Amino acid sequence: MNSQSNRILFATGNAHKLEEVRKVLKHLPYEIISLKDLGIDYDIPETGDTLEENATIKSTYLAERYPDYHIISEDTGLEVHALNGAPGVITARYGGPEKDAQQNMKKVLFELQGKANRSAQFRAILSHIFKGEEKQYEGIVKGSIAMKQSGNDGFGYDPIFIPEGHDETFADLGDEIKIKMSHRAKAVEKFVKSLEE
Repeated sequence: MNSQSNRILFATGNAHKLEEVRKVLKHLPYEIISLKDLGIDYDIPETGDTLEENATIKSTYLAERYPDYHIISEDTGLEVHALNGAPGVITARYGGPEKDAQQNMKKVLFELQGKANRSAQFRAILSHIFKGEEKQYEGIVKGSIAMKQSGNDGFGYDPIFIPEGHDETFADLGDEIKIKMSHRAKAVEKFVKSLEE
């Protein structure tokens, strides 16, 4: 496990995302490390116009600095049908310039007032770079936006997102159920298959 090629560097400072990805990858002979593990305490700028571009920007940034590691990064967007796909690429800062989950959710709920169609999806793009080659994997979970916040688990928009086939939000359902069906988990599972091939 000392070889850097057995290490996967995940371009995130988000402890929730790190835990989720570690759980999906726990059966693999890889050590999952985060930016914090390498002493990186700043966010890599996300200047792209799409989730795909942002994922590539982050993984490329790290691949240039840590060429012997497997690098993975992901960008996730909440796409609400009645809002023409918004928040989309600005999901993390929809409610303002700061990453404020409460403000983000309040804005979505406000903009959906009076709209009958509350369908939405979470879409994650995972970028993997190893030895200069990039591959991307997409994960989608469809659902709808609740009328109000509910639940205490999860993070981000979890208290207002009801996944298809359920009557409760991700925050009500809890992490164990969410991880089995989440957009991020689906993208990571595709990545896992590529590692195992």
